[in-house]
Amino acid sequence: LPQDPMDFEWSYWIEWGRERILWLLAGHLLVSQVSRLLVEKYKPWCLMVYGMAACWLLLGIKGFAVILLHATISFAVAQFQLSLLTWLCSLMLLSTLRIPAVEETKRKWYDTENEYYLLLFTVSVCCLFCTSFSLEYCWHGPAQKSSHSFLWMLAYVFYYPTFHNGPLMNFDEFSKQMRRQEAFNLKTNLGILIVGIIRIFFWWCLAELMIHLMYIHALYSSTSPLEAASYWALGGLALAQVLFFYVKYLVLYGVPALLLQMDGLKPPALPCCVSLMYGFTKMWRLVTIAFQIVITDIWYIYVPMGGSQSSLLGTLFSTALTFAFVSYWHGGQSYLWYWGALNWLGVIVENGVKRMLSISLIQDLI
Repeated sequence: LPQDPMDFEWSYWIEWGRERILWLLAGHLLVSQVSRLLVEKYKPWCLMVYGMAACWLLLGIKGFAVILLHATISFAVAQFQLSLLTWLCSLMLLSTLRIPAVEETKRKWYDTENEYYLLLFTVSVCCLFCTSFSLEYCWHGPAQKSSHSFLWMLAYVFYYPTFHNGPLMNFDEFSKQMRRQEAFNLKTNLGILIVGIIRIFFWWCLAELMIHLMYIHALYSSTSPLEAASYWALGGLALAQVLFFYVKYLVLYGVPALLLQMDGLKPPALPCCVSLMYGFTKMWRLVTIAFQIVITDIWYIYVPMGGSQSSLLGTLFSTALTFAFVSYWHGGQSYLWYWGALNWLGVIVENGVKRMLSISLIQDLI
């Protein structure tokens, strides 16, 4: 059966995975296991060097230089220890990805559009890692600054399993777990690897079946079948799309999560099945724990701005900032701002209803 080609993200990463990325991830696994076996103390630096070499191989010297420049600028700005300045720096670096002249220059470095997009996606994720490192550098006291060196920043940014597409671990968790030295057990690790590969292979087969049988994205790309469909059919299509999104990220985040386990790290939780979600806020908390862009927003925007602990206006503002950053990070196109606004509205309405239902008079009526 022909494949539905309209889901760009799935087609793109599967193609890159088959060509090079899976082989580079296998190389990372080999370096990681050998370094854990022989030089556990130097494992972070072995993996850092490997990640830099893999970046150079895939993105070329110019792409490597761009990512190194982003990390250097972020580290330099972090020395002022001002959170606001760090955020302004992060937004400025993100904005450079949307300057037409810069885009055209970067496109000329590569023979194909796919190679340019790989740089674009990688730099976007790199901005999140740089933001995490810089903010935690700002928040920690002088006694902890030694663990926030530029070398550790490079080890964090160039850690290859999460390098191109995430998921995101905040810097403190990464450095704490990477410093931890555990007894290496080849038999245990081999068991984890085999079980993990079987699970990911099952998820991949399921995603491929959906792509070859359901044509959800092809239907969405044409208005005529949508206009002809009943509301029940539209609801079914919407559910089918989010279920495919869930299965897709089980694969895309399942592979790096398995490698994190093999490196002795605790990976971020994989997404919960959307069919189990009945609350809008719960969906954002549990499903998007794995879509780690939101971790950056909640931990580094929502909580510092007061979040649910502040006044009503404070909660509205901090939630709006969170979704605004998500929309801007994804590209800042008009449809993304509408998407962010509707998500913000959904969260606010649900929380407003919950507060109303918690009033003692309404509780008595219920």
